[in-house]
Amino acid sequence: MNLLQGHFAGFHRSVVGSQMIPLMMQHLLPLATLLLLSIIPTETEVVTSVAECNKFFLEKTPPNIRGILEGGTILDQNRYKVICQTLRNIRRFVTLYDTQNKIPVFSAAKYRVSSEGREPLWKIEPQLENTNYDDNMTPADKKIIYAHQAVITDYSGQQEFEKGHLFPSSYTCDVVDKRSTFTLTNAVPQRKLFNNRQWNMMESCVKCIMDNYCINNNYKTEGFVVIGAQPSNGNLLNKKVNIPSVLWSAFCCYSQNSWLASAHWGENTNDGPTYLQTKTLGELHTELGIKAFPGTQCPNDISVTELYSEPACKDQCRQK
Repeated sequence: MNLLQGHFAGFHRSVVGSQMIPLMMQHLLPLATLLLLSIIPTETEVVTSVAECNKFFLEKTPPNIRGILEGGTILDQNRYKVICQTLRNIRRFVTLYDTQNKIPVFSAAKYRVSSEGREPLWKIEPQLENTNYDDNMTPADKKIIYAHQAVITDYSGQQEFEKGHLFPSSYTCDVVDKRSTFTLTNAVPQRKLFNNRQWNMMESCVKCIMDNYCINNNYKTEGFVVIGAQPSNGNLLNKKVNIPSVLWSAFCCYSQNSWLASAHWGENTNDGPTYLQTKTLGELHTELGIKAFPGTQCPNDISVTELYSEPACKDQCRQK
């Protein structure tokens, strides 16, 4: 019996049949309201600052994206929105979303031991349209015109592009986390061959490295990833969704008294090399203007290529 039930039960035994019950109910209703408010999640999913979802960043420090997010400050808050990606009232990862191009700038998350499986039901973020809507991601309502984000029909009628994850489902540890990655605020139009070849092989390599080498002092797998897209200059899918020109990915973790980090990026095209070359965080900053883990101990001048010859990830991390 909880506290509220106890009040009702004790009072009922003492005054059954009396006219005092309605009066006592008036006194108890404020208590009931307070109790209900204490257990109902009240945080919004679309928030005004990256600090409100900083647990998904290494040392709670967001990346620096030149001209967009600098020193933790969003330079144009009318255009770029922070989404604490929420499913079943639990925040799963964080996304900075571009409502003009209708694609994410980046998604970031803490990596743990992952599991297999997929959940292909795509969802949208209701609060990008109206902050009074539910704070959980949900399938799009066909009766609503969504002005500030992509929806599933924006990808229809063509065979050239796929809905390409930024934060991939393969990096998550349970079925609900996997479902949470299938939101179009975490996806961009990605060339099919690039998505299924270079990008997919890179994701498998990074996953293998983190699974085998990102072991913290508590002997648990833990790493941090930031994965993003650079928009093209007006190249649109179905005249609405920007087709990014470049996709990039970076990870960092503490591993047995040292830090590991690497970055990858590639042009969103069906041409190009078979494998994405492994780069350093410093090269990511120099080439694309992105500081993935600023102010942390992540190494900027070395990558993890020395681990590729080790048996654990030799097959997943081939480089040519």
